[in-house]
Amino acid sequence: MSLSRPSPSGSPIGALLRAWRQRRRRSQLDLALDAEVSQRHLSFVESGRAAPSREMVLRLAEQLEVPLRERNALLLAAGYAPAFAERPLGHPAMAAARAMVERILEAHAPHPALAVDRHWRLVAANAAVAPLLEGVAEAALLAPPVNVLRLSLHPRGLAPRIANLGAWRAHLLERLRRQVAASADPALAALLAELAALETPAAGGEVAGGEVAGGEMAGGEMAVDGLAVPLELESRAGRLSLLSTTTVFGTPVEVTLSELAIEAFYPADAATAGRLRRLAGTKKGAGAPSSAWP
Repeated sequence: MSLSRPSPSGSPIGALLRAWRQRRRRSQLDLALDAEVSQRHLSFVESGRAAPSREMVLRLAEQLEVPLRERNALLLAAGYAPAFAERPLGHPAMAAARAMVERILEAHAPHPALAVDRHWRLVAANAAVAPLLEGVAEAALLAPPVNVLRLSLHPRGLAPRIANLGAWRAHLLERLRRQVAASADPALAALLAELAALETPAAGGEVAGGEVAGGEMAGGEMAVDGLAVPLELESRAGRLSLLSTTTVFGTPVEVTLSELAIEAFYPADAATAGRLRRLAGTKKGAGAPSSAWP
């Protein structure tokens, strides 16, 4: 065991590891067993009495499911070089990743799909997204970099056209809360505070009574067969009932790619499928995605 002189405040790496362990609600014993280290040594690392090896930092970070960006920060705090490359999406080395994302977005047409970064900023979208943004009253909301959560919930954005705004807003805010808890990202925490403070447009809110996409409203939420909350969005083709899914890369080894997510929307009923085809202007809905790779 490599011991170092105790520090009154503990080592930076020790404090960071302890914070991540507590954020994940893991005990020292539980983490030590999974990482195959002794609890005593882990205690010494957290208190600053022992200096962890590079391999131990990475092993503990893996067990704690620390994001790649923060794993680099842990390594730097321990005095080691970062292990994971970080390049902007516009970098030549990211060309293959960009092409792959654009193929996924294009293949999803005529259904809307977009790619966002870790702060919910739009980096690419297929042609089916543009018709849904018609009527946004605040031009600044569409100026790059577009934050898709702000665009959705802002009273001069899409919010007035979301029929089930209360349920959709609650869904997005809860999702963002989970991201803040998982990542400890201060920018996401600031975004959450901003969005939670936005006024709810009088024109939005729940639609009283009735059924939507085969599911009854209960407890103030529209749900598809009681399983999911759709986005109920008014468009020039009529109301769209959309279910969303999120896709991330399973085993990324690059920071920016690990933080990229594809948000894909599917029609929750046959009427919405037809309206999306009409909005696309073609039966097959072919169209190239628009990109704003940073």
